[in-house]
Amino acid sequence: MCWSATADLAAGTVIVAIGVAAVARTRRARDLPLAALPLLLGAHQIIESVVWRSDGGTGPATVAWAVIALPLLALWVPLGVFCAAPARARARLLVPLAAGAVTAAFLGYALFARPVTAEVRGHTLGYVLNLPHPLLLVAGYLLATVGSLLLSGDRRLVFLGVLVAVGAAVCAALWRLEFISTWCAFAAVCSVVLLGWAGRRPPVAVAAP
Repeated sequence: MCWSATADLAAGTVIVAIGVAAVARTRRARDLPLAALPLLLGAHQIIESVVWRSDGGTGPATVAWAVIALPLLALWVPLGVFCAAPARARARLLVPLAAGAVTAAFLGYALFARPVTAEVRGHTLGYVLNLPHPLLLVAGYLLATVGSLLLSGDRRLVFLGVLVAVGAAVCAALWRLEFISTWCAFAAVCSVVLLGWAGRRPPVAVAAP
């Protein structure tokens, strides 16, 4: 989320460009889902610019925003980390992957069964969805997203996980104050980290003599 339609559109365009570069720099096919994450984050910001221009409400842009933010990211992130992680880390990554699948299923059903509404609140947008067991869903979401990064076995992805955890807390605090939304800047920083990760040189396996 950004503080205006113009800021969301500008940030989304930049983040999509970073995503294109990340995908182009990717050296392994199994890294593509995670390298493409900035494309999804950028599209998310661009969709929100439409929500701003509609003054919130319950239209298709609001629903699309919620689908990306809730069930899609809850599954995309742990699946992308699982694909990209070294073999030694995959067993433990089954836990956040399973948490993401279950959380995404519940969130997807909630979006299907209940309306989601966007409200302009000062310099932020608030999204209202009456979720069952919200604390459990938040815990599952964080385990799937932040947890998968922290358990990835890749130091750059672990750093990204720490960055996501700290940045999300700061963004949430500012959003609750209805002062300004900083998620777009935070998404751009995370996308730059993923760009560097995508362009790294993967370790080369050496055959035993």
